[in-house]
Amino acid sequence: MSKPAKSYSFEFKLALVERFLAGETGPDLAAEAGLSSRQVLQEWVRAYRRDGAEALRPKAKGRPAKSSAPPPPAELPELERLRRENERLRAEVAYLGKLRALRDQGRR
Repeated sequence: MSKPAKSYSFEFKLALVERFLAGETGPDLAAEAGLSSRQVLQEWVRAYRRDGAEALRPKAKGRPAKSSAPPPPAELPELERLRRENERLRAEVAYLGKLRALRDQGRR
């Protein structure tokens, strides 16, 4: 089993990146901060250069919340609810028509 990844605060990462960009060397900073390798610092610097300071903020862990689910029917406007119901019923009629055609084809 591997050790869980150590997490560092946003302020800690930002301070190290700013010191690196000010001219301090990567290996010295990594050793002083107790990082496992200078690659960690280099990744932070790359992210900072690409996306700014916000790239150093901790990311949410786990699966994102299910937000794409349609709102409950009571919250939809009546017209939108009827359009969705109409679309569903059309699909159902088309499915049943194809099913009937297949059954008739099997009886021949």
